[in-house]
Amino acid sequence: MNREVSVKRLCRHLKGKLYYFHAIVIHTNRREVGLLSGLYEPYGMFVRPLAMLTEKVKPNSENNITKRTYKFELFNGI
Repeated sequence: MNREVSVKRLCRHLKGKLYYFHAIVIHTNRREVGLLSGLYEPYGMFVRPLAMLTEKVKPNSENNITKRTYKFELFNGI
């Protein structure tokens, strides 16, 4: 199942940190990737494959402290 990626939106990582998803950019060798910035120190910019942004995670994983279904999910203020 393909998930739609929303750009110019806040998203939460399964470990609880917030990111701003800027855009989908095209890498010359690897095709589409997502451009994110972390909203925590050191406030870096990151490039990740779109598949990573939309992948499911194991609900019982010790890293999944937010008990989310996907590695990144849109942040709605909760």
